[in-house]
Amino acid sequence: MADKGKDIVSFGSFEADLRGGELRRNGSKVRLQEQPFQILTMLLESPGEIVTREELRKRLWPADTFVDFDHGLNAAVKRLRDALGDSAENPRFVETLARRGYRFVAPVAAKPNGASPVPQIVTPPAPQKSRRGRIALATLSVLLMGTGAGWVAARRLNPKVQIVEQRLTANTLDDPVISAVISPDSKYLVFADRSGLFLRVVGTGETHSIALPTTAKMRPTGWFPDGNHVLAATFDYEEGPSLWSVSVLGGSPRRVLVNARDGSVSPDGSQIAYIRGNGKDQEIWLSSALGEQQRKVIGQTGGGVEEQLYREVLGNSGEIFGQLVWSPDGSRLAFTRYVYRPGYRDGDVSLGICDPATNRVDFVLSTRRLGETVAWTADGRLVYSLTEPAPNQRDSNLWVQQVDMRAGKLIGEAKRLTSGPDVKTGLSFTADGKRLTFLRRSGEPHLYISQVAAGQDHLTAPRRLSLEEGRNLPYTWTADSKSLVFISDREGPFHLFKQGIDQAAPDLLVDGSNMVMIARLNPDGSEILYLLTPDANDPAGQVRVMRMPVNGGTPQLLLQEPFMENIQCARLPSKLCLFSRNEAHAIRFFSFDSKTGEKRELTQFAHSSELKFNWTLSADGSMLAVAAWRLGQVPGEIQIFPMNSGKPRTITLDGWVRIAAIDWAADSRNLWVSASDPSGVQTLLKVDLHGKAIPMLQDAQQEMGWAIPSPDGQRIAIWQASGSANVWSLQGF
Repeated sequence: MADKGKDIVSFGSFEADLRGGELRRNGSKVRLQEQPFQILTMLLESPGEIVTREELRKRLWPADTFVDFDHGLNAAVKRLRDALGDSAENPRFVETLARRGYRFVAPVAAKPNGASPVPQIVTPPAPQKSRRGRIALATLSVLLMGTGAGWVAARRLNPKVQIVEQRLTANTLDDPVISAVISPDSKYLVFADRSGLFLRVVGTGETHSIALPTTAKMRPTGWFPDGNHVLAATFDYEEGPSLWSVSVLGGSPRRVLVNARDGSVSPDGSQIAYIRGNGKDQEIWLSSALGEQQRKVIGQTGGGVEEQLYREVLGNSGEIFGQLVWSPDGSRLAFTRYVYRPGYRDGDVSLGICDPATNRVDFVLSTRRLGETVAWTADGRLVYSLTEPAPNQRDSNLWVQQVDMRAGKLIGEAKRLTSGPDVKTGLSFTADGKRLTFLRRSGEPHLYISQVAAGQDHLTAPRRLSLEEGRNLPYTWTADSKSLVFISDREGPFHLFKQGIDQAAPDLLVDGSNMVMIARLNPDGSEILYLLTPDANDPAGQVRVMRMPVNGGTPQLLLQEPFMENIQCARLPSKLCLFSRNEAHAIRFFSFDSKTGEKRELTQFAHSSELKFNWTLSADGSMLAVAAWRLGQVPGEIQIFPMNSGKPRTITLDGWVRIAAIDWAADSRNLWVSASDPSGVQTLLKVDLHGKAIPMLQDAQQEMGWAIPSPDGQRIAIWQASGSANVWSLQGF
């Protein structure tokens, strides 16, 4: 039993202050009512032990309290699970024992309030088998590791196999690990964070900085077989991406390849596989270890039978590649691939295996739950990541499955390797395949509000509006500029919320199984127009535009269209509303009546099928602004289209690249633009119609999204995302 004198207990990415009555995740407060928190307190006081329903009743509802106990307890436990992102069917924290009670099944660490950060680890005993025969993961032991090594948890997957999960780095929230690779002999870990490149001795935790003569930040992608050199990637906004050979013993790095990223060294060290091209059009290439004898293996252009077959599998859309990895014998390459599809949908994600000798490609797994990372074990299995089902869709975990090399497919049953919160990515194996390292990343966008200061040349420090967990994205303000309308997936699918700027918690406007995508106001500000993803049974995949009163009410269908991606309305006296359809090679713009849904096509312009676009309609309805999303390292460009008459023109943002978002200011004279400076730091700009850009907000420690101005122009709502990332390892699978 945990020491009841302890005040603060941590588990996973959560920390509970039992005396203060607060729950936090990654340092951010999670809103939790009193009764669910009392249940959590009782469970944490006895981790791994059954807390009976009768014990909970006595603590929460004294004998003289008259209440529907069963209903009240079930509701309180559900609110607790919602706050933890947990589920009764697949519990990570709170397990239900039918008609008996509940048990906390995750490892916990307890310390007195204000004590040393070194925790006392408390391990719950293994859960018993349920009557249905479901075998839960059993915790065998948890050991405290010194010198930043973290903790080790051994879990029994079956009586013969033990998987040991260990944390190797201990970077803080404001300095996440960006990438890491373990040496072939498992003795060293090279990792990069915001401050530089480092070598860590795995056995002791001793860490040394790797001195680099270049100012470019290096990101390790693989080891050479000699165990003394790593392959590292850099990106320069003038020269583009490059791959370097870096000695961990010191000395000047040697540039191996230009126009190359995300390299992987073959097991014998003779070849490098790498990705060439920018975000809209990528290819996989091979070269010798010295950067010579370069040739394309997979890509958008070329000829031959193999290329034609690959094009038939891919279709006409472009592709973005994730991690590359060699098979243990060096005869194959495995990779993940993302294909953008126009319309409301996310892209298609696949896991492919390529034979470089013949350029044959077999796609062995295709699912939108697939992550970007992949690794190949020494005994011929592939490790990959899958996102968890809702409501834990913000997390992913690792799976392993056998490969049939001759047939070019996965065989047998996929087996889960990890089970827990955060995103798992950046896989790296030792030469013997006995140790796998990966990054555990956490972080999600939250809502912030900032005042536009006098003179409108700077912003006040952003104040966080939403304290709930989940992804929170702002889209519009109410007409009085007092409330923000946004979407959030805190309950699973993205739902629609409204929250006053001085309100402690938001009001739920729209829930349901279909995700809300975008929300806007109609021209007079009386109604919210929002997009719903298509019904699962709709073969046409039509996106629906719904309308509802701004203060809540019964939603009504306004119109529906396939491939719809965005809507926006001007403000009175203009009544113009637009929606766009992003099709294979063109964006089509339609106007529509916000009351009847009647529509007509206005214009369209051609584009490459691989590009995503942002567009925004000015508040007075006179101009439409369009920009390609995160396009390369060339200066950002915004196209301005007059809605009545006049010629289109282009605004060039000299010194700023990779535009992430554009939105008109309330006065229709400026644009709020999220872009990157030459060093890669995202910045919120105020841009006038001549292209003059004023940096308004910059934060090197957070990703910054779009800015939504209030109708009175006095405030903006933005989303910013920060998170943590550390290296973990697995052994024994």
